[in-house]
Amino acid sequence: MTFRLVLTDHYTPEMEEAVRGPLIAYNNARFGESEKKELAISLQDEEGKMTGGLIGWTARGWLYVQLLFIPEENRGHGLAGRLLTMAENEARKRHCIGAYIDTMNPDALQAYLKYGYKIIGKHGPFTGGHHIHWLSKTF
Repeated sequence: MTFRLVLTDHYTPEMEEAVRGPLIAYNNARFGESEKKELAISLQDEEGKMTGGLIGWTARGWLYVQLLFIPEENRGHGLAGRLLTMAENEARKRHCIGAYIDTMNPDALQAYLKYGYKIIGKHGPFTGGHHIHWLSKTF
């Protein structure tokens, strides 16, 4: 059988689904259903406009925090901790046993350590001398 490999600097939703769909089907057949469920917490200003928050999901008994953003002018008030606590509490309700997150930001790394996360891996350096850290926390 002959295959062509085509490199491109962008991908379409159809291209992504051509990889994602069969991969999810394979993983579900091999490991069981993931029971993936999205989780979002919006940080809103007085007018109700979303200015930041937390985006993630729960699956296979774990919470994954994909994105967490606090606007610079609102940092230092414990909002990251409140967002993490809310997400972790919801994850517990979903019968999760822990949470994981990654970051390249040294300030965020210190915050996650403060909130009970432990470093489970590190990679780099990337351009600019930064490293990515993977962290987890068991409940």
